[in-house]
Amino acid sequence: MQIEDIEGVLFDYGGTLDSNGQHWGEVIWQLYQKAGLKIEREAFNAAYVYAERKMATSRLILPTFNFQEVLQTKVEAQFEYLQQQGISLSRELITAIAWDGYFLASEHVKKAKEVLDMLRGQIPMVMVSNFYGNLHAVLEDFGLLDYFDAVIESAVVGVRKPDPAIYNLGVAALGLSPERCLVIGDSFAKDIVPAKACGCQTVWFKGAAWTGDEEGGTGPIEADYVIYDIAELVLMFDKLLVK
Repeated sequence: MQIEDIEGVLFDYGGTLDSNGQHWGEVIWQLYQKAGLKIEREAFNAAYVYAERKMATSRLILPTFNFQEVLQTKVEAQFEYLQQQGISLSRELITAIAWDGYFLASEHVKKAKEVLDMLRGQIPMVMVSNFYGNLHAVLEDFGLLDYFDAVIESAVVGVRKPDPAIYNLGVAALGLSPERCLVIGDSFAKDIVPAKACGCQTVWFKGAAWTGDEEGGTGPIEADYVIYDIAELVLMFDKLLVK
């Protein structure tokens, strides 16, 4: 099977379209550095995990939240954890970090739109994402919603990556056989592994990964393609669309 045989594309969202392959844990860590926060990386990692778990279980994210509001909530929860550990922080930095992250995501989305514009009307696209129940609001705010024929969001469908079932839902939304579908995502463990289990072709957008997301590509499961910048997809899809 070659890229020319692909008839539908499934995109991950976070880390793929909004940060050029970097996990948001890495992005926010860099924003902490920009803000001048002097904390150990181990403490930040623990705060990041604490915040993600709290957001998943406490329903802090409203369906109407845009991405700035998501980041505001996320960083507030991180600061909560860090202050519980005795680390003194200025809460005034929360909003600054959230807005910096929002503007950064906006710039990356502009680059992603170059690829999406290329595919729009040429090949069906579905989004498959682990998110908090507000992905439609985020996509609409960034002008991305109309690009996708369906949005499969974990908080809505009740299944999360790395469960292959969420990618099966995406394939079903396209109405294609899995081998005719191409999955593009930044996480080897949560995108590439389950997509391959479904029988899809895969593009691993290899950026700064989160701790624990294995490198991949050296064992029985390998990505079909590896990219390091979203602009590489333009060249890849040139081959797909000219046939």
